[in-house]
Amino acid sequence: MLSDRNSVIKIGDKNYELILTTKATKEIAKRYGGLENLGCKLMKSKNFEIAINEIIWLLTLLANQSVLIHNLKNPETQKPLIKEEELELLTTPLQLAEYKEAIIEAMKKGTKRNIKSENSDLKNLKNELTE
Repeated sequence: MLSDRNSVIKIGDKNYELILTTKATKEIAKRYGGLENLGCKLMKSKNFEIAINEIIWLLTLLANQSVLIHNLKNPETQKPLIKEEELELLTTPLQLAEYKEAIIEAMKKGTKRNIKSENSDLKNLKNELTE
């Protein structure tokens, strides 16, 4: 993948590229009403289990974009998508907090915008993940 569009995390023993594609943006819009609502929705979750579920969902979505792109370009060497349950079993809560930087980087690279209100929401999301 192109490094100007992705960030990389390690899940288990495999590296996954997190990419914000148009497809991922549509899924985020369905779930949260748009990228601009993502940080707020995750921050407002008062239930820790729900917050972790949302982070797992987002990581799975972004990590699977690179797999889907690979499968599209290489139909003869298909790779399996990572499942949320696999991500839950192969990570620790500390790792999820560490992945926040990769999520933020992928989102920034995918939007190529630097709007202060969105950056504030991303910083709030970053702080929430580390608490």
